[in-house]
Amino acid sequence: MRAVISGYYGKGNGGDEALLMSLLQMLPPEIEPIVLSGNPRKTYEQYGVETYHNRSGLAILQALNTSDIFIWGGGSLMQDVTSLASPIYYGGLMALAQQKGLKTVAWAQGIGPLNNPLTRWLTRQVLLGCTAVSVRDYKSAELLSKWHINPLIAPDPVWALKSKSVLGLADLPAPRVAVNLRSHPLLTPPRLKILTQALIDFQKATRTCLLLVPFQASQDLEIARSIAEKLPGSHKIIQLENPQQLKGFFKGVEMAIGMRLHSLIMAATEECKCFALSYDPKVNYLMEEIDIPGWDLAQLPTDPNTISTAWLEYFVNGDSLIKDRIQSLTDRSLMHQEILKKLVI
Repeated sequence: MRAVISGYYGKGNGGDEALLMSLLQMLPPEIEPIVLSGNPRKTYEQYGVETYHNRSGLAILQALNTSDIFIWGGGSLMQDVTSLASPIYYGGLMALAQQKGLKTVAWAQGIGPLNNPLTRWLTRQVLLGCTAVSVRDYKSAELLSKWHINPLIAPDPVWALKSKSVLGLADLPAPRVAVNLRSHPLLTPPRLKILTQALIDFQKATRTCLLLVPFQASQDLEIARSIAEKLPGSHKIIQLENPQQLKGFFKGVEMAIGMRLHSLIMAATEECKCFALSYDPKVNYLMEEIDIPGWDLAQLPTDPNTISTAWLEYFVNGDSLIKDRIQSLTDRSLMHQEILKKLVI
């Protein structure tokens, strides 16, 4: 059987690449993956799978015409906060696959926010036509239940992604704290300035080595560089393209301050203390689920001292997730594999 896999791949986003790798690890051996990617050559080189460009209509039609299954491969594909284009594109692909008679799967999705009537209608229609649906948070499940759709609900698949160690990390000064910030309308220049000053104060108080970790260079790297040039102490920008290494990086870190959902999931999995800076409901859901501290960026304190003091308190007295809780989340995340197994029964 052949399965076309669609997601935000080939864009250099560590979280979405981790989702793809998780899906490929969970895919039954009887299913041959065909990945739609923004950078087919890179995706092929990284994963060794058949790839087509995700914006080539002819290539997509060829892939669908020679396949049996279509899979949304994890993430927040159906949300219209970023743009209307994204849900219309992914929803349109799903609708086309259904029209062609393929089995369709919405896998490990975070559904919403959907503020536009068109995108809400489109999302509901294609999900109603799916062979199987799994979601990664209870809010997505609540929305789908209103549409009379009963999804499987399980933690994000990246909880179960196997990690790999990062050479040279142990040679950096300890203790080490990871920082991941991304460009976003809520991370305004004044807020970035406040956070940068808070990081400076935090580093002076703790003498930590601050490791700035861009998950997507196009959105994170410039911010990392702007912070790095102002830090008074030991620091380094860490760029890792391999999702397993990106996850394994957090094994050597005491604490992570993160905006991106998967920076927090990867850190929590590796028994690293996590402090969230939320820009999206999906981050808030994770904060609630695993009880980690943080702020919504919209309500970020305006005094850097308030922020650095909170980080210092958590750095000294906070706890990481206990191993039993991590194992439970990891085991439950493997439930996403069950709907893939049913495709070959």
